Amino acid sequence: MGKGTAFVIGATGQIGRAAVRVLAEDGWEVRAASRGGGSDPDWPDGVRPLALDRDEEGALAAALGDGCDVLVDMVAYDGGHARQLAGLRDRIGSAVVISSGAVYEDDRGRSFDTQAEPDGSPRYPVPIPETLATVAPGDRTYGTRKIELERELLASGPPSTLLRAGAIHGPHCRSPRELFFVKRALDGRPVRVLAHGGESRFHPAHVANIAELIRLAALRPGPRVLNAADPEAPTVAEISAAIDEVLGVRSETVVFEGAPEEGLVGLTPWGGPHPIVYDMAAAERELGYRPVTGYVESLPRTVASIADRLGDKEWREAFPGMAKYPDLFDYAAEDAWLAARG
Repeated sequence: MGKGTAFVIGATGQIGRAAVRVLAEDGWEVRAASRGGGSDPDWPDGVRPLALDRDEEGALAAALGDGCDVLVDMVAYDGGHARQLAGLRDRIGSAVVISSGAVYEDDRGRSFDTQAEPDGSPRYPVPIPETLATVAPGDRTYGTRKIELERELLASGPPSTLLRAGAIHGPHCRSPRELFFVKRALDGRPVRVLAHGGESRFHPAHVANIAELIRLAALRPGPRVLNAADPEAPTVAEISAAIDEVLGVRSETVVFEGAPEEGLVGLTPWGGPHPIVYDMAAAERELGYRPVTGYVESLPRTVASIADRLGDKEWREAFPGMAKYPDLFDYAAEDAWLAARG
């Protein structure tokens, strides 16, 4: 027997592809909405793709028609999107919406938003519970927009589960942090230089685990906020070694304490002086959640997809979403730093 109707916004994005497949396999009748109206070869028969620009006046209401039992929103971003869903709550049985772990702040008011400031890196508890304080809502940053989305949706929208995702990884990622080590291995770089003693931890969240949380939340509607992350949070040194293992290379790891004193040598997309680890106990308790994969076991497919997409292209061309980072592959600067170190 079918579970009901599911309407997925952002269906051809990284998380959306996995969520549509899992929901359809679980017995939901899925309408998969995206700007281009595309589909995915891994989706089961019966998934109905449709084109949707959710920011076009009246487009979402028209696409919903008589409504759905659960709406899954991958791309809701701010209070405006919360109000959009709230305005359609009579046609939405419940919702599952992707938020972000970027909403948290520590006991000194430091958050992801303050890391560029002196002493701005947050020192969160390990692990971070959903009860930790958050940034103030507003339109200033990604984190403030996401908390505005959360609060407005919980206050006036349909019964909604907000999933505060960690560092998302897996196939179809537009900004894969793993590129930092995959390209080095493919380029034959024999050394990995890591700041902060190689101990930086930024809790990953595989798309398959997020999709499982979506599946469970769809079955158990209710207003709640839950973290979304993998069963483990490896250090950057452990990630480096695991990727080398997948690619069959062996490299030397050189670490130093603290942040780089000058230049970018030692920085990685996971870099930070304090660990960021999310507590998954609430998801286990409230949804019966159990992860479907771990970071290391998921790496072979992730690494293969990065290598295939990279090919012979310049890395910024292959992964334009990574252009937000400075030059990740300044090998000349690394060589000069290593030579000076002796």
